[in-house]
Amino acid sequence: MRRDKAVTEGITMLGRRKGYEIREGIVYLTFEGGQGRIEVMTEDIVNVFVPYEDSAHRSKAIVGEKNKHVWFEVKEGLDYLEIITERLLVRVYDRFMVDFYDREGHLLCADYRGNREFTTPISEKFVEILLAEGHEAPRDNGENYAVQVVKRMEGDECFYGLGDKTGVLNKRHYDYEMWNTDNPQAHTDAFKALYKSIPFFITLRENCVYGIFFDNTYKSYFDMGKERDGYFLFGSDAGNLDYYFIGGSNMPDVVKNYTYLTGRAPLPQLFSLGYHQSRWGYESSAEIRAVAEKYRALDIPIDTIHFDIDYMDGFRVFTWNEKEFGEPGKLVKELEKKGFKVVCIIDPGVKVDEDYYVYREGVEHDYFAKTPEGEIYVNEVWPGDAVYPDFGNPNVRQWWADKQKYLVDLGVRGVWNDMNEPASFRGELPQDVVFTDEERTSNHAAMHNVYGHLMSQATYEGLKKYDKRRPFVITRACYAGTQKYSTMWTGDNQSLWDHLRMAIPQMCNMGLSGLVYIGTDVGGFGADVTPELLSRWVQVGCFSPLFRNHSSKGSTRQEPWLFGEKTLEIYRKYIQLRYKLLPYLYDLFCETQKDGLPVLRPLVLHYEKDPECKNLNGEFLFGEDILVAPVVEQGATKKLVYLPEGTWYDYDTREKLTGGRYLIKDAPLEVCPMYVKAGSIIPNYPPMHYVGEVEVENLTLDVYPGEGTYIHYQDNGEDFAYEQGEYNAYECKLTKDETLTIRMLHKGYKKVYRYFTICYKGQKQKFEFNGESLTVWLS
Repeated sequence: MRRDKAVTEGITMLGRRKGYEIREGIVYLTFEGGQGRIEVMTEDIVNVFVPYEDSAHRSKAIVGEKNKHVWFEVKEGLDYLEIITERLLVRVYDRFMVDFYDREGHLLCADYRGNREFTTPISEKFVEILLAEGHEAPRDNGENYAVQVVKRMEGDECFYGLGDKTGVLNKRHYDYEMWNTDNPQAHTDAFKALYKSIPFFITLRENCVYGIFFDNTYKSYFDMGKERDGYFLFGSDAGNLDYYFIGGSNMPDVVKNYTYLTGRAPLPQLFSLGYHQSRWGYESSAEIRAVAEKYRALDIPIDTIHFDIDYMDGFRVFTWNEKEFGEPGKLVKELEKKGFKVVCIIDPGVKVDEDYYVYREGVEHDYFAKTPEGEIYVNEVWPGDAVYPDFGNPNVRQWWADKQKYLVDLGVRGVWNDMNEPASFRGELPQDVVFTDEERTSNHAAMHNVYGHLMSQATYEGLKKYDKRRPFVITRACYAGTQKYSTMWTGDNQSLWDHLRMAIPQMCNMGLSGLVYIGTDVGGFGADVTPELLSRWVQVGCFSPLFRNHSSKGSTRQEPWLFGEKTLEIYRKYIQLRYKLLPYLYDLFCETQKDGLPVLRPLVLHYEKDPECKNLNGEFLFGEDILVAPVVEQGATKKLVYLPEGTWYDYDTREKLTGGRYLIKDAPLEVCPMYVKAGSIIPNYPPMHYVGEVEVENLTLDVYPGEGTYIHYQDNGEDFAYEQGEYNAYECKLTKDETLTIRMLHKGYKKVYRYFTICYKGQKQKFEFNGESLTVWLS
């Protein structure tokens, strides 16, 4: 996009600083060319703001008051204004240059004082030749962005986060765009944008770490040192300059501070952490019934079956295809009796049909996006001509929330929001399509990146209102903060080894970006999976917070029994392992409510001083205690594994290993290398086909020699009673002298475990629990 030269100078147009004043805890700075402001949110979080478009933040990511009104003071320096918090020094110079230091005066992050060094502009003739040959035209980066911040590179930066971007873990020397995009082509490292816009990244340097959240919903751009090695930058086509500098002593602190700002994933229903089976498309009730029965017959645990668009009447949302799926709700209730929960897909596109109640209601109440001329905007998606609910309007969100009652009344347990970038079949929605931003008129350019976010919010609120249980919502498109409302998957991947390899750094960076409840389509959505690829993918899926097999029409079906006995055995093994580890996974979600740390983590999150972890793409941590190093290469039967410092135990062999080194692990097709940190206590469930089938009275604790403390959480796994104290918390403490003590930290849930089985050094012992405490001498 070419920009008017009058606005391309960005913040440099502000000129010399003339003065400042402090009002209501905010430092307002006056410059020759306008105003800027600095707001101290917490000791570690500082907002930098220039009201180019609007004097208000209008954040969609941040809900509620986040300013803690902490102490700070302001002092004049030689050529700067210094704002001092308990942990940061912020120095503001002419042209609204803003540098950040720690309290000891060590530089953390500084604005770049020079000009951008653009590459040679691309000639129109060259673009014509590329297009004629079927190539995409490269982006001409010969101008600044309308809103832009350029930061100096100190030389040792690594960059993480930015949501669901393709490629490797460390984003240094790459550039990306934030523009929610449904691209059906096979995703490669060259993709600038996918389905989600999370304009947050973490910068790790040798002696410091910090995050930056650029809260701007317009199309935005992030160049992490690709253009030149001397700087990195972020900018947007329009909107305000509105970014948050987020400090911390280490990477976990930065993630905690970012999720304090944008919100944390709530505790999910326990069933949703089980295994999910899906396909576009299961085209009839008979087909779904057969799939469900086969899973039970083959002793493969499963909780959830997903209904894709074929269950609807002509792809009309909030309707039922009675011809192929029978009486509305009958199949759902039949499956429920066998332990299955149903999740139904919902797209935002509403079919243009005067006889269709959802369309009529929306037209009557003026709930759909408009053209600039005032007509309802029409594009095409699955039902044909379709219109788009204006989710930026609170009344529309309430209307959409109330529509969830239709599904709840059928017995549906979750809603899967798709096509909500928003996607369309007749080209992208024009930038000037009229939407609403709460109480004011806006446009598609401003609301595009938050469309899926607002749809997810409406869905969450509707399920909470009518189902009363913790809402289970899945979304493809989202913005920063959507983790408060929904789980996410990485979209339409394909059955490619490259996509399996990419899944690890992609999910790790999503986790660092606040998106905790995430997964990929196991086996790949498009193309044709092989038995080997499916076997390796289920080993990654086993540890992904959202564990769903999903594939597309026209591709090989991916039910595991279709690939031979060996594949079936491997698939069963890792789904059974998932159910065994469910209490550990649930505990991680309990913790993420409190600290925002992800379930699936890059090693660098906990070992940021270890240079070997900074670019480690092929392994991850499942929580802090379990290290997983999946095989992601076709034909490989060995895995080069890096173990960080400390003592580790091979999960399968219980071999004791010293960390801080690489090792080669034998990994035939049925083995996914796993390691457990010394001193870990891992709770295990007994075998089950689905959550709720077995009443767990005896919890197994898998204990590894060392020293450590673990908190296990227990509640009913469904509703919000835990918020009123209806939960149990057990503290498990392991000492070096091989003593394990279990005691109740909190007792508010009636179903207290009656027994604990302790697995230690290959031996199992069962102990009765009196409801208060238990001490076991393990040696």
